Amino acid sequence: MTSIVRLVDGLEAPELDDRSYRVIQLPNKLEALLVHDPNTDKASASANVNVGNFSDADDMPGMAHAVEHLLFMGTKKYPKENAYSQYLTAHSGHSNAYTAATETNYFFEVAASSEPSSESEVNGSAEPPLYGALDRFAQFFVSPLFLSETLDRELKAVDSENKKNLQSDGWRLSQLTKSLSNPKHPYHHFSTGNLETLRDEPKKRGLEIRNEFMAFHDKHYSANRMKLVVLGKEPLDQLEEWVAELFSDVLNKDLAQNRWDQVQPYSQKEALIQVFAKPVMDSRMLEIYFPYQDEEEMYRTHPSRYLSHLIGHEGPGSILSYIKAKGWANGLSTGAMPICPGSAVFSISIRLTADGLKEYQKIVETVFQYIALLKQTAPQQWIVEEIKGMAEVDFRFNQKTPASSFTSKLSSQMQKPLPREWLLSGPRLIREFDAEAISKAMSYLRTDNYRLTIVSKDFPGDWNQKEKWYGTEHRTERIPHKFEEAVHKAGRSTTEERPSDLHLPHKNEFIPTRLSVEKRETVDPAKAPKLIRNDEGFRTWWKKDDRFWVPRAKVNVLIRNPLVAITPANAVKATMYCELVNDALEEYSYDASISGLEYRLQRNALGLEIGFSGYNDKLSVLLEKVLVSMRDLEVRSDRFNIIKERVLRGYRNWAYQQPYRQVGDYLQWLGVAKGWINQNFLEELPYVTPDDISLFYPQLLRQLHVEVQVHGNLYKEDALRISDLIESTLKPRPLPISQWNVRRDLLLPEGSDFTYNRTLVDPANVNHCIEYFLFVGACADMELRAKLLLLAQLTDEQGFDQLRTKEQLGYVVFTGAIFGVTTMGYRVILQSERSPEYLEERINAFLTLFAENLLNMSEKDFESHKKSLINKRLEKIKNLDEENSVFWAYICNEYYNFTQVETDVANLRSLTKPDMKAFFDHYIEPTSPHRAKLSVHMIAQSTPKKIEAFTSVFQQKEKVLNLLIKYFTSLGIEGNSILLSRRFENVDIAGGDDAGILNAMSDHLSSDIDVQPDLITKILDQGPRAIRTILSSLGIEACAASGDVTHFPKAPKVKKTTHIEDVREYKASLKVSTGPKPVTDLSEFEDLEPKL
Repeated sequence: MTSIVRLVDGLEAPELDDRSYRVIQLPNKLEALLVHDPNTDKASASANVNVGNFSDADDMPGMAHAVEHLLFMGTKKYPKENAYSQYLTAHSGHSNAYTAATETNYFFEVAASSEPSSESEVNGSAEPPLYGALDRFAQFFVSPLFLSETLDRELKAVDSENKKNLQSDGWRLSQLTKSLSNPKHPYHHFSTGNLETLRDEPKKRGLEIRNEFMAFHDKHYSANRMKLVVLGKEPLDQLEEWVAELFSDVLNKDLAQNRWDQVQPYSQKEALIQVFAKPVMDSRMLEIYFPYQDEEEMYRTHPSRYLSHLIGHEGPGSILSYIKAKGWANGLSTGAMPICPGSAVFSISIRLTADGLKEYQKIVETVFQYIALLKQTAPQQWIVEEIKGMAEVDFRFNQKTPASSFTSKLSSQMQKPLPREWLLSGPRLIREFDAEAISKAMSYLRTDNYRLTIVSKDFPGDWNQKEKWYGTEHRTERIPHKFEEAVHKAGRSTTEERPSDLHLPHKNEFIPTRLSVEKRETVDPAKAPKLIRNDEGFRTWWKKDDRFWVPRAKVNVLIRNPLVAITPANAVKATMYCELVNDALEEYSYDASISGLEYRLQRNALGLEIGFSGYNDKLSVLLEKVLVSMRDLEVRSDRFNIIKERVLRGYRNWAYQQPYRQVGDYLQWLGVAKGWINQNFLEELPYVTPDDISLFYPQLLRQLHVEVQVHGNLYKEDALRISDLIESTLKPRPLPISQWNVRRDLLLPEGSDFTYNRTLVDPANVNHCIEYFLFVGACADMELRAKLLLLAQLTDEQGFDQLRTKEQLGYVVFTGAIFGVTTMGYRVILQSERSPEYLEERINAFLTLFAENLLNMSEKDFESHKKSLINKRLEKIKNLDEENSVFWAYICNEYYNFTQVETDVANLRSLTKPDMKAFFDHYIEPTSPHRAKLSVHMIAQSTPKKIEAFTSVFQQKEKVLNLLIKYFTSLGIEGNSILLSRRFENVDIAGGDDAGILNAMSDHLSSDIDVQPDLITKILDQGPRAIRTILSSLGIEACAASGDVTHFPKAPKVKKTTHIEDVREYKASLKVSTGPKPVTDLSEFEDLEPKL
């Protein structure tokens, strides 16, 4: 047998990288990168297969995506369909996958612990979690089963995923671009797939669809096309041994790399075309596409980065600076986008104003004038050196990311022709200046080889086509001759003919030069920042980085003022103020942003928040500029009008998001004593004027309390200077603590059950959504909090398996804990074509099923879940940003509970199964007289298939009842239409509730009329097929999973809900919580000295 080949020992890595690396090739030609991380608490693996949706059959789009789904559904060695996910959940893990054009990427994350004693204590086995996960994972590629009983369910999951995206402009516009590309290239494909393409149409052609998926896997999956990355605590030799043992059985078919060199995504036929596309949201965009070269082999020079740096620049002299000054644009982004080996496009995307939309042709001319400038100017080595230098700094001080993000990204990069020792650095570093390569890259940006897409909800208004898969309205035409000539002229323009405001950027003064870090050995990193200033006007928290040793810092500034949140009008004024400051600073701050130093200014519930992040060298320079701009803002009416219109569109567009992204805002609004929703802001903004902002912001800044956190490579003296700079620049009067806003949540009374219905604004959206919330108690109750966290862990995999995998209620399924300002609870979110009432019933059924599962759960499994959750809570912080976010969250929630994790773990360790049973029975069990529930129902206006023949629910039900009576008669059974009708009172016919129909049939046959049990069994066995036939005649898609739907748990009878009709009245009827307060006296954190 051929031995394992070690291709590389060690990779070019960041300066502080403590991992060791090895690249090997197994005898079956599977290539693997092994990563030993001695300090990780998470292990991970990712397999990337060189096959994606470009390999789909033309008449069966979505095959690659469907195969990705089906590989999770059982293997020969582990035939149970959720064995993989159950194992990961029990070991603090999770998994996911994605299908792209030429690759399918699978990845998981799991606890890294390999301590035999603790493992055997919990799991009865000394098997390290990574080994067990790898064993199950490898079987995806060795012996997947493609179980018949899971096939229909997973195809419905694919269909649900597609329907989730039908109203998403990102998906719609992307598919439009692809659908209008060269039909001879697979870029033209519809990549996601749906029931029509993957099941219904193939069946009509006589295909056995399971065989088609198995054939696809057999044809395209091969060891030599696979790249594997495994990260763990174990030594490299151990990881190598495991990979060889578990992945050597993956069959090698010696398949060639997938390439389409004989054809390009855009031929000359597709050039010089302009496409006008109508979006769902109110957005305006100009996209310019150039067919471009594949740069996979150009990993030393990356010439497109020179182009994107200059064309995408936002400082003086740039395209954006010029067109923004004209009032035509709000933003610009650009870059090369690989399509597949051998093909790419270079795109320029410009966010337009209303005036910019009218002048889009002049904007295109400006772009080509700038391209002419670049072509007439020799490639500048100093510019490349700036880009190269920043890339080197960023790579040198790169910090760790979550394990599965790392492995997934690396397995994809391994498909590229990089030298193996450059797998980490190759995509990031520019190693040499190559003027010829840059000039060649520029040659692709030609005036005779581009396409335009103009996105607007209003212009031109005469769209005459609909895209096949998403229904995007559009109009396609040749670029008018006069416009084409103007572009040719712009592309040949000389210095004298171009606007003088277009020129190359100046040298970047924000590039960091002081990158030293004083590293001090510490036994244990500090668990909380120190409070180094605490007076009536300021609190300053500071922590010198003692974990990551990078020359970076984070500065967070909370500006407390109750004026911001007191009314929706004030909240809108504060938002406009922040947007105007950001707009005024855009050119200045751009150099900082491309030098690794960024800021953000935004409104929050307590006032305003400013965040600074990046290399600490020039941070104070940017901070002072932002503060001065806040203090001295000049509200120009021209910029005000542009930004007001942009913010207004943002408020309008909010209601066109996916329903599951909206529902949480309503739940939060119904849970707080005082708060606002998007609609309130939308109603107020039209009345806000420039004078309003000019009067509002000085009043806002006049009296404040400022809370600052300084964290990273800055000393205590630096932190105090930052506080002093804020104070001396803004010069605020102190805001007394008695005037601080006290946030309070509403308390749902014991035994209450409320429902709030909201009709979705988007008439084309087909998905309903429910957020089902069960009130538990106060966030400050640490024992209750631990029980809630453990409940979320216990129901995580079970909820997904039951509600999505088995019942196929929808693609978006989430169960878990939710924390408000002062209260907490348990929630379930479902987005589905099924009615919210039906979803609520199925959630009740799941919770009843879980109660039984909890009762029957073994102590071993219970303790395994506890350990898994404890491991999650103790997961190590990966980088400075993550640690800063944790500390800042504890400060902003006003509990200052910096030891929250330790408290949680201590409380979790002592929990028993009886504790959890009592907790569940009291707060969660659907029939509990004590539980308090609030559901938000987001109701869709549309349905997947318009039912023309039967316009009302009553007519649909009558039709179903008549057909069922005829069906019974054909079997020699005399049904009772009146009694059968009563059984259907709560059945969701329009939602395709075949489970409910089958249950109603069963109850009618067994209780209403005298039918023999063996005949009932026979009828119920045939029932699902008959039901689908009946529903299809009504244009309704049956939504339950394949198999015997009588196996779905029955929903219990619960008390009647109270519908919230008047929100003010509802809130007035409830008691409010106490406000948040520090769990530890702040003096415990003080390290005070006289001010500098």
